[in-house]
Amino acid sequence: MNLVDTFLLLLQSATSQGILWALLAIGVFLTFRILDIADLTAEGSFPLGAGIAAISITNGVSPILASLMGFGGGMLAGLVSGLLHTKLKIPALLAGIITMTGLYSITNRVMGAPNIALLGQDTVFTQFQAMGLTKNNAVILAGFLFAAVVILCLFLFFRTEIGLALRATGDNLAMSEANGINTDNMKIIGYMISNGCIALSGALLAQNNGFADLNSGIGTIVIGLASIIIAEVLFANKSLLLRLITIVIGAIVYRFILAVVFEFNVEANDIKLASAIVLVICLSLPQLRSKLGLKKMLPKTKGGQS
Repeated sequence: MNLVDTFLLLLQSATSQGILWALLAIGVFLTFRILDIADLTAEGSFPLGAGIAAISITNGVSPILASLMGFGGGMLAGLVSGLLHTKLKIPALLAGIITMTGLYSITNRVMGAPNIALLGQDTVFTQFQAMGLTKNNAVILAGFLFAAVVILCLFLFFRTEIGLALRATGDNLAMSEANGINTDNMKIIGYMISNGCIALSGALLAQNNGFADLNSGIGTIVIGLASIIIAEVLFANKSLLLRLITIVIGAIVYRFILAVVFEFNVEANDIKLASAIVLVICLSLPQLRSKLGLKKMLPKTKGGQS
């Protein structure tokens, strides 16, 4: 296989994986950038979404409905973190850790086993494969449709009164409270939508991988952050809609970088280390850009431009 064929194969694989991981990155973006909150609930809501979808599919539920059920499970996880943070005044980072820890047991009970195989089961992607598409092309098409729907819904939501209030809460908490916005409710809504998207990503990736694993959430926050940072480095100061779209590109680029790294025969045990190193490099790029006197690439506001 020549270099061009290898490149195209890696790009196709990275696109099929990255577009599904992009939903997780969008969820992380909502709390990390819009609300300016570091939420570790992601590492619990991701396997919860995967587990709910997997157990539902094995019990005869439609794959699309199972995926939406996973989304709902993630929203409930976000609700718990939101309540812990806003009503019990537990710091956001600690609230996420508490919820993440509790979700491990809850997900184990939902699944009834450490992992659930989906081999031979109908999934969202087998329905597209039935149309004559290859596995990778089916994943890319289905992932694109899911990502497009999520981005469109978020774009329309953030143009509503509640959506604007949520963005204002992340931009300036004190000013939002002074203008009569119930910032606690806005944070809870943000938590719920964020973790719903993350759980949906888990549900789709479980169907793509052919199994749901209880420990699949470990390191997911790194993947989400890396995708966001890459998008911000490559595409600076964009409108909110374009930022959501560029996060998808960032996730694909991140998966492509990892795919290239794995071509150097990196051991499976070192995957997380490789991911962390890539994230450090991505986080360092804006600083290096600044040192070199180039234009700063990170966005100017937390909540994003209109």
